[in-house]
Amino acid sequence: MLNDNQDAYGHLLLDYHNGRENVEIVEREDRLINTSRLGPLNYFAEYADWAEHQKLAMVDATGRVLDIGCGAGRHCLYLQEQGHDVLGTDISPLAIQTCKSRGLKNALIIPITQLSSKMGTFDTILMMGHNFGLVGNYKRARWLLKRFAAMTTDTAKIIAETMDPYQTTEQGHLAYHQFNRDRGRMSGQLRLRIRYRQYITPWFDYLFVSKPEMEDILKETPWQVERYIDAANTPTYVAILTKRARP
Repeated sequence: MLNDNQDAYGHLLLDYHNGRENVEIVEREDRLINTSRLGPLNYFAEYADWAEHQKLAMVDATGRVLDIGCGAGRHCLYLQEQGHDVLGTDISPLAIQTCKSRGLKNALIIPITQLSSKMGTFDTILMMGHNFGLVGNYKRARWLLKRFAAMTTDTAKIIAETMDPYQTTEQGHLAYHQFNRDRGRMSGQLRLRIRYRQYITPWFDYLFVSKPEMEDILKETPWQVERYIDAANTPTYVAILTKRARP
């Protein structure tokens, strides 16, 4: 669990929820810093303001839903309103506090690596907001996907949003891809931390993958791609994953 000084993301969300406008700061290990006022706004966006690919992805949610990295709760709150039994999870204590204050009935502070069948069985796993990236790296992704299979029904789906890292001409991004490959990492494996006011998260890995890389990760796991939902005019896409038929 993050301590208060490390919970930069949670402080940002809670402050925004309480009416304080703020800026999200994401720092990459190669000293690249991105700032955005749209980040906090997007985390609280109402369904009517979502991108079309995100609305389409929600159609695949059925039954009991696990929202991994729920943030401010926009996806799980929408699904809860639609009558789903939803559990939102996040590593950020203040993100979970924000979700609960916004009306989410079930929320839990827990890292992705500790999710297990002890939490019950789910029909849908939600990884929106590019949160397929929380798998971190190739090896951990495959381990987590097998773990997710043990905590879901035979007809379960994973709704996984990510971004193709190769759809860029930015020299800084391309150089970082090469830096990753030179040390045996996937091109889109980012080493990041979030900063907000005096708060700083620990460094963490976040993985962006192309569609061929997604399919390679899924090999020898219980999951396969049913279809993709592409975002308009961006490298973002949602992969709808279903379980392979048992032999």
